[in-house]
Amino acid sequence: MSRTLRILIIIGLFGLLILVRAFGTKIFYDPFILYFKNDYLDTSIPDYEGLKLWVSIFFRYVLNAIISLAIIYVAFQKRGLVRFSVKFYVAAFGVLGILYFILLQFEMINGHLFAFYVRRFLIHPIFVLILLPAFYYQKKLVRAR
Repeated sequence: MSRTLRILIIIGLFGLLILVRAFGTKIFYDPFILYFKNDYLDTSIPDYEGLKLWVSIFFRYVLNAIISLAIIYVAFQKRGLVRFSVKFYVAAFGVLGILYFILLQFEMINGHLFAFYVRRFLIHPIFVLILLPAFYYQKKLVRAR
């Protein structure tokens, strides 16, 4: 695959991530979007349906992860990096998902900011912005040897 084609595909995939973000409020159930946009320090957490929220966050995370994995594959064309990334995404969802719902069960008594950022890692494709430079740096280190 030519370098130009790979760059165009990666731009298109990032465009898909932007579309997921743009239409996220219409597609996915998340009562905390408005909560965190407003003055959340002075109000109690909104009522939410736990299972519906979990399923919605799970599907949004999986959708973002699939697109992110495609970006990683197109950028580096190494299945080993994709396998590592899949394991990373699964482990991250396990840890962050459990942590987020524990925070919700205790109504964020230790602070709203921590729950806000855990939620952000779950619903936004932040990990691809961490993994891409890390893999690029690793590739440069291997070439330098």
